[in-house]
Amino acid sequence: MAPSHFASSAPLPSGRYLAFTDREQIALWRAQGHGVRKIALRLARAPSTISRELRRNAATRAGGFEYRATTAQWHADRAARRPKPAKLAVDAKLRRYVQERLAGVVVAPSGAPVRRPVVPWTGRRHGRRQHRQWARAWSPEQIARRLACDFPDDESMRISHEAIYQALYVQGRGALRRELTACLRTGRAVRVPRARTRGRGRPFVTPELLISQRPAEATDRAVPGHWEGDLIVGLGSSAIGTLVERTTRFTLLLHLPRMAGHDSGVRVKNGPPLAGHGAEAVRDAIARTIATLPAQLRRSLTWDQGAEMTQHARLRIDTGLAVYFCDPHSPWQRGTNENTNGLLRQYFRRART
Repeated sequence: MAPSHFASSAPLPSGRYLAFTDREQIALWRAQGHGVRKIALRLARAPSTISRELRRNAATRAGGFEYRATTAQWHADRAARRPKPAKLAVDAKLRRYVQERLAGVVVAPSGAPVRRPVVPWTGRRHGRRQHRQWARAWSPEQIARRLACDFPDDESMRISHEAIYQALYVQGRGALRRELTACLRTGRAVRVPRARTRGRGRPFVTPELLISQRPAEATDRAVPGHWEGDLIVGLGSSAIGTLVERTTRFTLLLHLPRMAGHDSGVRVKNGPPLAGHGAEAVRDAIARTIATLPAQLRRSLTWDQGAEMTQHARLRIDTGLAVYFCDPHSPWQRGTNENTNGLLRQYFRRART
């Protein structure tokens, strides 16, 4: 049973994946009694990579888990064949579970499903924003994590949130009804690519304040005290601020009350922002909230390039909190905060457009 990549026409495996020579070394060291971590150290791989290799690609015909390089390579080649049928396309039980929770099916006490709002589908866009979401619709990540709780003994009832997104958006993997994209919190009918043209940033954001200059400990979530923040704007120009700690996901909400004179009906041109989420109000709310934390939990804050952060320099002086900004139009650089805001959106309605 010769490994397939020994054939003259087969491409060499990239360094990202284990090669046949790596598997020969694993089999040899395993036979010598070396542990997973020692093998991983010698191959400069993560221990989880070696553990997964031994578990997935072992020879099981004899009733045990004997690891042989040729058999392991055959298993790896078979798993790498493309195209593969989508899991949701071949598993009707899993597909029904995902669709019901994406659609937010509500069941009456009698057991009969309650009809949900009809959302028109025109191929690219949905109806008005206030009609898009059904109150009890689950996000793909909530569905993926709940499967292990509802089916702890059924390994076939497992799927990643990315596979659900691909089943909705990617042509050729559409095992789910495309209309269900209306039930996602973003309401997007087309997935927005990350690689987009960078626009010109705000004048108050200098190169040394960009997220690329943020300490490495904030990026790998190794040390607590690094925060991500944003505003959630609701009905009537109301707003709340959110601060999410990257390591623990601990969340703080900023109270942003309206300022005096907001309801007077008289608007002053170029006057102060009376809605309560101007630069001064946001600065004071962050300083007031973050000051309640120990100094070791006030390391940095990452925000988007919104005008509400124009007084970031004063905020840094008042609190000692280093402030960094995402690149323009790059909300995924604050992914932890964006996911938290998506959950909060179920309880704080968006302003109507």
